[in-house]
Amino acid sequence: MGSLFLFTCWSQGPEQEQFFDATNPTGFIQTCLEEEIESAVETLSLQGGTIEPEHYFLYQDNKIEYLCYTAEYYKTCSVQRPLLKQHIESEIMEDISEEVESCFNNLLENYRNERYTANLERGKTTVELLPKRIVTNFNDYVLTVSKAETARYDSFSVLLNNNLYELTSIANSIIEWESNYGDAETTIYMTYYKDLKVEKKKQEEGTTVYILTDRNTENKFQFASRSVAWPPGYGVEGVAAA
Repeated sequence: MGSLFLFTCWSQGPEQEQFFDATNPTGFIQTCLEEEIESAVETLSLQGGTIEPEHYFLYQDNKIEYLCYTAEYYKTCSVQRPLLKQHIESEIMEDISEEVESCFNNLLENYRNERYTANLERGKTTVELLPKRIVTNFNDYVLTVSKAETARYDSFSVLLNNNLYELTSIANSIIEWESNYGDAETTIYMTYYKDLKVEKKKQEEGTTVYILTDRNTENKFQFASRSVAWPPGYGVEGVAAA
């Protein structure tokens, strides 16, 4: 079962030609899906955790979702994504679903092109944000291939080194401040997390855009909040009269 041959992996990016090892189907799936997962993570990280935000603030051409919001003045915001981690996991899973189907189909095709008998029992895809990594598991996927011998593979997963788990945890903490007090003191986060940069961009109509950046990896997570906003021109009359 040590056959090694070239395969062509089609994706949204440029065509990639790589060696396919018939004894390592998990490596095929890792390579085939890694860029797709990276792309999904990058997109949602710049947009507040959602691939296609509906309630957002437009900032530097990014639709940044409100994670805490109130339309009223002087009022603290209401949390919009109380289960942010689970929401992000679901967003990644949905965004890569078509590519998952394509990659496993390509896997079967490559075996059959080499005159293997190949059968795949499909299961369920799950995505987990974990400390310093994102793991996509293909639960109950079972691949059986045979030629001179028969082999069974029932452990498929894709690992992405990324600290989105840590960034969303900090975002949740900031959201808690916003919903309780209308603002967050960002310097305490940078004091505690030496590799973290936290930017707070106040907008004229009351929105605040928070940008969390890992100084080592440049990984980002940014989101919007509108809490304890003041009406336009608040305090201007008094300044003019003075």
